[in-house]
Amino acid sequence: MIDKLAAKQADAKLQCEINGSPVTLETPPTRKLLQILRDDLGLTGTKRSCEIGRCGACMVLIDGKPVNSCLTMAYQCTGKSITTIEGLAPEGGLHPVQQCFLEEGGYQCGYCTPGMIVSVTSLLERSPKPSMEEIEEALSGNLCRCTGYGGILRSISRAIERGGMAHEG
Repeated sequence: MIDKLAAKQADAKLQCEINGSPVTLETPPTRKLLQILRDDLGLTGTKRSCEIGRCGACMVLIDGKPVNSCLTMAYQCTGKSITTIEGLAPEGGLHPVQQCFLEEGGYQCGYCTPGMIVSVTSLLERSPKPSMEEIEEALSGNLCRCTGYGGILRSISRAIERGGMAHEG
């Protein structure tokens, strides 16, 4: 039924910035940002999982704030700056938070890792030395099904010790 409705509605123009590059495309108004990122742009680091905003696997930054892309209509992103896990790191390198997750084993199967890293990156930009309460709040929208929270917390601690957002030489 939604597909029939979408076929009757005119496509909307999405104009935004994704990972620092301008993007313009026509899309039905019923499409979610997650679909655009994965299916149209090939940015598969943003994971498709629960599709109801409970797991955080699809987390991206929209104007610097963590948002579930599975709940965000693509047309709502017009004029916005979107950063996916692929857009966090400098070309050919790792973002400092990614490096800390790698060093501390802050991943297990890896499925939740992109959303976790996006959420932690946003937290450390807002609060370079967050309290445990702030960390728990920032991760409250992200689930790890492998129970890897020990490694995740060690990764966050290491990122805080290193100054969080400062890129290492």
